[in-house]
Amino acid sequence: MKTLKNIPKLENVPVLVRAALNVPVANGKVSGSFRLRRAVPTIEYLVQKHARVVLIGHIGDKGTETLLPVYEAMKEFFPRIVFCPVSTGPIAREAVRTLPAGGVLMLENLRRSRGEVMNEESFARELAELADVFVEDSFDVCHRKHASVVGVPTFLPSYAGLLVEEEVKELGKALKPKTPSLAIIGGAKFATKEGVLKRLLSLYGKVFVGGALANDFMAEQGLPMERSLRSKEGKEEIQALLTHKNLLLPIDTVIGAPESTVQHSRVAVLDGLPPYEAVLDDGPRTVEMLSGLASDAKTILWNGPLGNYENGFTEGTEVLARAIAKSRAYSIVGGGDTVAAIEKLGLNDKFGFISTGGGAMLEYLAEGTLPGIDVLS
Repeated sequence: MKTLKNIPKLENVPVLVRAALNVPVANGKVSGSFRLRRAVPTIEYLVQKHARVVLIGHIGDKGTETLLPVYEAMKEFFPRIVFCPVSTGPIAREAVRTLPAGGVLMLENLRRSRGEVMNEESFARELAELADVFVEDSFDVCHRKHASVVGVPTFLPSYAGLLVEEEVKELGKALKPKTPSLAIIGGAKFATKEGVLKRLLSLYGKVFVGGALANDFMAEQGLPMERSLRSKEGKEEIQALLTHKNLLLPIDTVIGAPESTVQHSRVAVLDGLPPYEAVLDDGPRTVEMLSGLASDAKTILWNGPLGNYENGFTEGTEVLARAIAKSRAYSIVGGGDTVAAIEKLGLNDKFGFISTGGGAMLEYLAEGTLPGIDVLS
């Protein structure tokens, strides 16, 4: 990849930076600033080189959200940052034109335009017309074939930012684990995890499948999963993975009615699962097993929670986070709920590397590259 240090000139040059601005917002304020903090080094580098920094990014999936709360949060790092209520057109061009050297401008949510997600050439061209150089620093979207990811680099000299450069370096370590090694894949949606599971089973000594993803595997073992969250596809593929000697599944679970709260749930062993209740979290014996494996491991890879994290089933995930933090292993973690748990517990500095990518991290591990990285070659 070409990186920031390969840019021949930066002073007074308008630089379009695709930044990781998609952060959680509650009551009009940013409630989790992990990705914003990781975006700062690239922006600071460009500011110190007296470039004119134009930040672009998205927030949410609906295309109706605004980046204004993110702009307000960014003032903590760049007090003189300026906001533009659109992302392209005459108003955006004028905002860039009047931006001083060393200044920072944030444009409005790219997904307000259908041209972003549809990767329309005209939209990519409009973005590219705002600057002379493009910097990709939003690893979390590098698996998307969107206009700001793969379209803009066809019009501008393009480089990897410091964050993307670090992500590629650290995830490369995950693909060459030191043994004993442990991989933990949670969350849901087997279709998005099949590729990475196949890759990890060939690389890691133990690969644990947890969270709602494990429900798919347990269903194929004949356990009653009718009321548990499950995928609708991949039965034959799951059957094949179940034969792998390195694969591990939960040995106990937390169950209840699908809409249960933590207070109305209980622990159950696998041969005691009733058909009228749902699996909501991995059980204490399972987490104890994982904690033991973590204490002996030299490399740990973790992506995805062990339970229905958003609805309060956080215990399994948080106990596991503490166990990995105490281990001597080099740990590489990613995924929104996984990172949220680590941040909540104040354990960020106890992990080797925390990725800003969820799906992007998994796809990179499965494929060894991403569309947004290929275009920087």
